[in-house]
Amino acid sequence: MDKSAQNLVNRSKTLVITGSSRGIGRATALLAAERGFNLCINYHTNKMAAQNVLEEVLEFGVHAVTAQADVSVEAEVKRLFETVDTELGELTHLVNNAGTLVPARRVDEMDAERLVKVFQTNVVSSFLCAREAIKRMSTRYGGQGGAIVNVSSAASRTGSAGVYVDYAASKGALDTFTYGLAQEVAQEGIRVNAVRPGFIDTEIHELSELPGRAEQVAKTVPMRRNGTAEEVATAILWLLSDEASYTSGAWLDVAGAR
Repeated sequence: MDKSAQNLVNRSKTLVITGSSRGIGRATALLAAERGFNLCINYHTNKMAAQNVLEEVLEFGVHAVTAQADVSVEAEVKRLFETVDTELGELTHLVNNAGTLVPARRVDEMDAERLVKVFQTNVVSSFLCAREAIKRMSTRYGGQGGAIVNVSSAASRTGSAGVYVDYAASKGALDTFTYGLAQEVAQEGIRVNAVRPGFIDTEIHELSELPGRAEQVAKTVPMRRNGTAEEVATAILWLLSDEASYTSGAWLDVAGAR
């Protein structure tokens, strides 16, 4: 990258979105690019999907890169953020979107391996990524401040009994993390919020191995429909924006009044 390009990147908004090769992450990347964010598109295994997202966001004239990393692994998180330092410059925003869903089970059918996977992916990854973001954004470390949005779930409120209480509990932990971290870094120029999507029509729900679940859940939503990834992305971008400058430690439900 030449010096003029580097200077342009440094004056811009730079956003890392974990798990951004599909679903809510992809929709957020596209809307962020439309609004002028430079982007790091993180993916775990699907390089082709991430490359497709990259090609789409580049059409908006922003600077963007893809970066493979399993964000539940500490060493890979460090490598991810070092890539941002090298390729994009100063970090200003983070969306902790990476997460996993596992086949529907009752609690008395769950084993430790399943629980570790769910909490490592849905909770530990957000702590690790937030840590690296804070070291770059916080005024305590010489940063210019910024914003973090955690993608939680309405399941943290409903509990998901009989389906995936472990997933719901992991998102409950993410809610607590959001509130605690917001207070911790409030005087360091960083805002921390969460979105709590309801049942959003994305491919992640295939992991639950419950055919027809989308249609069943839609009947229980007051709006009588499931949400879209784009609707969640709009909420995320508002929380990242200066329009939410006095909003921190908050949860924004995007769940059709459910």
